[in-house]
Amino acid sequence: MKPSHADPSLVRLAGALYLAIIFCGLTAELLLRGPLLQGTPDQIAQALGANIGQLRLSLIADTVMLLADVALALVFFGLLRHISEPLALAAMVFRLGQAALIGASLMALGSAPSLLADAPRVAVHMTVLHAIGYDIGLILFSVNSVIMSVLLWRSQVPKVIAGGIAASGLVYSTGSLARLAAPDWVVVIEPVYLIPMIAESALCLWLLIWARL
Repeated sequence: MKPSHADPSLVRLAGALYLAIIFCGLTAELLLRGPLLQGTPDQIAQALGANIGQLRLSLIADTVMLLADVALALVFFGLLRHISEPLALAAMVFRLGQAALIGASLMALGSAPSLLADAPRVAVHMTVLHAIGYDIGLILFSVNSVIMSVLLWRSQVPKVIAGGIAASGLVYSTGSLARLAAPDWVVVIEPVYLIPMIAESALCLWLLIWARL
């Protein structure tokens, strides 16, 4: 995002959208939904049934995240197309592909409350289906991250942040593939998710700060 090309209002919007994605995503996954999905299927069904409101709040937070993600895909395309339109378009497509999968996964998760009374095991299966869709979406997002890192490297974004975004793509793809194919390795990989958390937060802050320079 070179100063001669970047619209400060778009840069600021990108930062704000990124902040919404980080806040809503972490809130939905770690604070609201995560604590309900621990234990055996029967324990999970009981926790979901006792905390329907909390589950629905996680759906709302994820929906806000999804809308922000779609908007950010379009904003980044507008900001980065002058560097390489084919790469910016590819990044947008992969990010929108992730958003489509997350939306479909939220439909599965949104059906869980209505299933708890008559088919609690099916309701729990819907949470598993949601997680699988999320992981496949993150594989698409990992491709987006690698493409974005190339675009950011050629822009005014600090090289360390661009490199962090590339590393984030590797973490996302490795973690999601492990959850799908080798679940026993997930516990080993989980600490490495600190890399994308730091890198994406740094990019978010840089976008917000640069827009005010």
